[in-house]
Parts: sequence; C-alpha cells; structure tokens
Amino acid sequence: MAMIRTEIRPDGIAVVTLDHPAKPVNTLSPALLEEFLESAAPLLEDERVRAIVLASAKKETFIAGADLEVLDGMSSAEEAEALSRQGNALLSRVASSRTPVVAAVHGAALGGGLEVALACHYILASDDPATVFAQAEVLVGLNPAGGGSQRLIERVGLIAGLPLLLTGRRVRARRALQIGLVDAITTPGGIVDTAARAAAMLADGRLQRRRRRRTLLDRVASTPPGRALVVRAARQQLARRTRGLYPAPPAILDCVETGLKHGIQAGLDRESEHFGRLAMSDESRALRWLFFAMKALSRPVTAAPSRPVTRLAVLGGGLMGSGIASVSLGVCPVVVRDISDDALAATARAVDSGLRKQVRSGAIRRIEHDRRFSRLNLTQEMDAVEGADLVVEAVFEDLELKRQLLVETEERVAAEAVLASNTSALPISAIAAGAKHPERVLGMHYFSPVPKMPLLEIIVTEQTAPWAAATAHAFGTAQGKTCITVKDRPGFYTTRILSPYLNEAVVLLQEGAGVLAVDDAMKDFGYPVGPLALIDEVGIDVGAHVAAELGRAFAARGLEGTDVLPRMLEAGLKGRKSGRGFYRYPEAGRRGRKRVNREVRTFLQAGPHRSMTEAEIQDRLVLLMVNEAAHCLGEGIVSSPRDGDVAAVLGLGFPPFRGGPFHHVDAIGAGTVVDRMKELADRHGRRFDPAPLLLELAVSGGRLRSG
Repeated sequence: MAMIRTEIRPDGIAVVTLDHPAKPVNTLSPALLEEFLESAAPLLEDERVRAIVLASAKKETFIAGADLEVLDGMSSAEEAEALSRQGNALLSRVASSRTPVVAAVHGAALGGGLEVALACHYILASDDPATVFAQAEVLVGLNPAGGGSQRLIERVGLIAGLPLLLTGRRVRARRALQIGLVDAITTPGGIVDTAARAAAMLADGRLQRRRRRRTLLDRVASTPPGRALVVRAARQQLARRTRGLYPAPPAILDCVETGLKHGIQAGLDRESEHFGRLAMSDESRALRWLFFAMKALSRPVTAAPSRPVTRLAVLGGGLMGSGIASVSLGVCPVVVRDISDDALAATARAVDSGLRKQVRSGAIRRIEHDRRFSRLNLTQEMDAVEGADLVVEAVFEDLELKRQLLVETEERVAAEAVLASNTSALPISAIAAGAKHPERVLGMHYFSPVPKMPLLEIIVTEQTAPWAAATAHAFGTAQGKTCITVKDRPGFYTTRILSPYLNEAVVLLQEGAGVLAVDDAMKDFGYPVGPLALIDEVGIDVGAHVAAELGRAFAARGLEGTDVLPRMLEAGLKGRKSGRGFYRYPEAGRRGRKRVNREVRTFLQAGPHRSMTEAEIQDRLVLLMVNEAAHCLGEGIVSSPRDGDVAAVLGLGFPPFRGGPFHHVDAIGAGTVVDRMKELADRHGRRFDPAPLLLELAVSGGRLRSG
C-alpha cells in the first residue's frame, strides 16, 4: 500500500507526492517514515535530481500531523522517544541536504506536518483559507518531536515563534508570509508546477529564501541577555496560565532554550526525551482520547438518514439568535425573525462583525463575506419562516412564549421541517405539548457565545423521530459544532450537572469561604474560570431561574437551591451585565480589573470567615458534578461516558487534561470517589449520597470507560 509517489521530471526536478490511499488526510507514522526512507530519501543523493518538490495529493491537507493512534499503541516512553529520534534523523537529513527541497503546501500543515515543511529549504504556500499552519502538539499534551521547537524559532524568531509553540495557534498563509514562516504564496491551482519552478531557480542560484524583516524586539531577543529575558517572561506567563497543570508547555520551552544555548542537535535530543515522557503521561492520554472522541461525535448518531436543510429560520434576534445565524450562513440561507427593529439591527451588526473578523483572519475571503451576508434575511414577519427545513427558536426562557411560537411556526412550515428550541433547561416535551407533529420537535441547546463555543446539546423527547434527531445532528456538525444527543429530562445533561456545582459554590460562601478562595481553588483544579465568576458571566438572573427549577426537581436528594441568588437578583445584582455580582466590574469603556464585591456578604447570612483547604473546596464541587453525571448516565439521559465527558469539557470547562467527569472517576477509582462522598454526606447532607452507578462500580471494581 504505497503512500508516496515519486517522479523525476526531464528538467531534473523530482516531485514527491504524499497520498495515503486509505485515509482522507496524510498523517505521519512509522510506516510512512520507512517508505520515505526507501523511496524518497535516496533522491537527495541522486545525481539526476537537481531539486525536489514535496507535495500532497489531498484536497485540503498537506500533512495533518502524527498518527496519534500509533502513540496509543505504545507501552513505554522509550518506544515513543525512539520514534521521535527516527523522525528527527530523517528531517535533519532533509534540512542538511545540498539538494534544495521545496515544500508545496496547500491545506493544513499541522504538528508534524509543519515540521516536515520546516525541514525543507523553501516553503511555498497556497493563498487559500484551507491552508493553515500550526505547531499543534501542545493541544494534545505533547511537544514537537520532529524539530519544530528548533526550526520554527530559527525561521520566525523567538518573539513570533514562542506563542505558536506554546498555544498551538493556527496561522493562515498571508500571516505566515508576514512573520517569515513561509517564503512565498501562490494560487492553489498549479502549486506543484510553481514549486517546481522555484526549486529549479534555487538549484541554479537564481532564487534565495526571503530574509525575514527583524523588528527591534527580534534583535534584542537574539542577544543572550535578551533571549534570557524573553524565556524567563514566557516561563512566568506559563505558570500563571497553566497553574502547573499542563506539563507540555514547560517542556516545549525547555526544548527551545536548550537549542538556543547548546545548538540544534542538543535541542532535538531534548525534544525526543520530553516527547517520550509526555506521550505516556496521563494528561496527554486524556487529551488524545478527547481528540478521538470529538472526531467520533462528528459521525451520524442514528441509522436514520438526515434530511437536507436548505433554509434555516431563527426566531429571536438576540445574542443567541444572532450567533446561531452567524454560524449557519456558511451552510445555507438564514432568515431571522424578531418583533423588534432594534434587535434585528443588532443581529445585522453582530453577523457582519463576525464575518469581518473571519476575513481579517483569512478564514474566508471578502467575496465570501458578501455572499454569506447576502444570505441573511431579517424580518418582523412570521410568514418569512415558510420554506424553512429547520426552525430554531431562540427567545427568552419563557415556556408559554416558546409554546406559542411553536404553534405559530407549525402553521407555516412543511410537515417534514424540524422544529427546535434553544433552551438550557425548559422541558422540550412541555414546549411541544400543543404540537400537531411532536415527532419533529427537539431541543438544540447552544452555548454562549455561539460562534466560539464548540458544543451543541441536542435534546430528544420520547416522541422525537430518529430522522429529526439525525437532521439536527448533521446540521450542527455542518455549523462546526461537536454534537451530543441527550434525553429530555430536567436540566438535560450539561445544565443538570452544572447546577449542583454552582450551587455548592454559593453554599461554601455561606459557610464562610471567600469568593477568591473558591474560584482560585477550582482554577487550580484546572477550570478556566471559577464557579462564582461563571455565575456572573452567565447572569445571576439566569442562575437563579435554573437553580429554582432544578432545585424543585431534585429536592428529594437534598439539591435545593440556596436563596442567595434570588436575593441578590432582587437587589439588582445580575453579574457582569449589571456591573455587580460576586465581583464588581469596571464601567463600560473604562479600564480596570474586576474585584470582589464585598456587599455579597450581606446576602449570605454567613458565619465568620473560615479557612478551607483547596482539597475540601475541590472535592465538594467536583464530586457533586461527577455524581450528577453518574446519575445522568445511570438514567440513560446521556448515552455513554464518552458523550458525557466531551460535553463537560467543551460546554462546561471541565479540565481537558482530566478527560471529563467519567474519565476522572476511572483515574482515581470509583471506590475512592464513593468513600469520599460518603464522608461528605455524613458532614454535609444527602446531596452527597453516591449515585447507584458509582456504588456498583465501587463494589465490582469496574471502570466507566474501556480505555
């Protein structure tokens, strides 16, 4: 099964084309390395060859990185380290060759794919939105293993290179040209022939790599004192950002520093050492598992075929409605209906602003901005929903309003149109109570802000038809969302497991804990924001409403909501939107940081401040979320631990390196979880009683996941 084709043209230019016959993208693997050594590497010393072009036959991918399944099949750090050393030796052979090698990059060059390009003497990129570059290993808990930490810095400098290495950020062709990552850009059509001409000119000495324009900061960073200053500042920033929880970024920084101090070979050796260790780490295993889980969720969830959506109608032009419209215009025309001119005008501005950002980033061209914006129809007329294959209602969390809109919509759309409600907690079956065709009604719970948040929770009732669920899933995937399908129960999945977590944070305040102590403890656990700051962001009004609804539903288990949020709301504290919540926020247009709102103490009826350990705070909050997730799985609300883990990470900020709540149970053991929860139940009440599923696992010693 050949993955590489080679051709020596009459003018002495060899073209090496990567084309994995069984995969939609090219990935790096031991098999590919071996084939490259056998069929392509000899061209570097072939007297008939003046220069080489390296290209891909795939439509929108150069090389998508390493084959992560290979790493999952390894059992030791030494095995992974040896693979890195083998790859580094081959790429060093390419980089040091006297025969010029030109990388013709169209599509994604990610991780190891970028490292292959960096080892070439000249990089030609297509000026196309599909062409992106990223040293993305850090996103799966790894460091570059093929020279990326050395050659990227060599090409673009320390100032531009470190952020790319430490964040995995993607850059498109024009930006890559600006920072010196690529040497030239061209049109996608005929890129191989253009690269062949460049290769011939390199061989003849008529073309040289473009010298990168160095800024003052670049020049300072190239000196030993300046370099030390930049690395020290990066290390301090990493400590603040990762709180010591992610081992890959410090390892990457160590590789960079080693290469700068002791030369590229020392840097490559350090890369391989760190790669072997990180590949076996729990953090990388969890992050790689999430990567594969998200890929799996992009596939259809039922055997039922989805129906095409050629027109979307969105009811409600607020923040959520405009976000849903924005992510849908690349899929089909969208009509947004709202009774307010102001709301429609705000929708137009929001959509236009989002499209302009995509143009600036290179994600779409200006002509695509115009095409998409022209597909947006803003109206106050309800009749405009006619002809829609999918209608998403995104109005306020008011059950009667949502029911009324559903009835009005059913009168105007075809019987095969799917009707969805964007709600975080209201029962879909209650919304569909008056529907003539309840089989095509479901929930599509988007997360705010819609263009940024990757999760879509699809809620199905007992009556929802499989074809309707499949249609919603397919459309959500086309929007770029990772979709999970859950059953229609109070709180669904994400809101249900989040509610006790947030409520317990307020209970801790009532017991005397400080706002910062609670939020910092959870950030030290790995959450991007603390629970109290999250309540402020979501809105205390929303939090109070959800807590009341779910508190009634689960009162028998001791999960009643505290009265703190309703009393804060009565006093006008709504969180960030009002400038006051658990924190005080600077006025619009003014600079400054948020600070703890001292008046919150007046709503707590709390005793004196008492010190709590981080472990106590973390256990009480995390184990309540984990326990509720186990209840959901046991009740069949979420169909698998995989779905529950992905949803908690993407929708709620559960620490990715911990893999999700079910992953976390397996990591520490169900028996340990149950023992700790029983201790908490004895001290704090029945809300900590372990879920039946956890009790079963504690007895059997079983696991929630298979790997």
